[in-house]
Amino acid sequence: MNKCCILLLTFILFYVPMWSQEVAVKQAINSVIDQWHLAAAEARLEDYFNAMSANAIFIGTDARENWHKDEFLRYAKPHFDKGKAWNFTALERNLYVNDNENIAWFDELLDTQMKLCRGSGVLQKIDGDWKISHYVLSIVIPNQNVSEVVQIKQETDDDIIEELKKQ
Repeated sequence: MNKCCILLLTFILFYVPMWSQEVAVKQAINSVIDQWHLAAAEARLEDYFNAMSANAIFIGTDARENWHKDEFLRYAKPHFDKGKAWNFTALERNLYVNDNENIAWFDELLDTQMKLCRGSGVLQKIDGDWKISHYVLSIVIPNQNVSEVVQIKQETDDDIIEELKKQ
């Protein structure tokens, strides 16, 4: 009985605080991502871009949308100036954190004005704050509709492929 009590006490003293810390870290990161999406929905340009690291990358749904933060700001500002940029609400999110708790990565399924989209990203803890350093946005296409979508985008994709092959 004594050994059982010691094992239980050891578990409580060591595991529970570690689990509690992990939960707190993930809650903080989820909050950053949720607030980032909300800032876009409410057209709060400064809050949106302050949530991103100085060297952040945003990859949009178009093949040409691979932007450094300053390029993305130039693209996004007119949308924010209209009073509403875009509205992404996470329906589900998978979040992972490295052992040092200074890098996190995630994927999320989003409800958007484009219907279902998938986002994935990386955050870094910089000077004590979590910052989005890389984000990729993709439109979700049901497998049964892939052939139709390929037909729709074939001409544009072929032009981009040829352009890239010339580089």
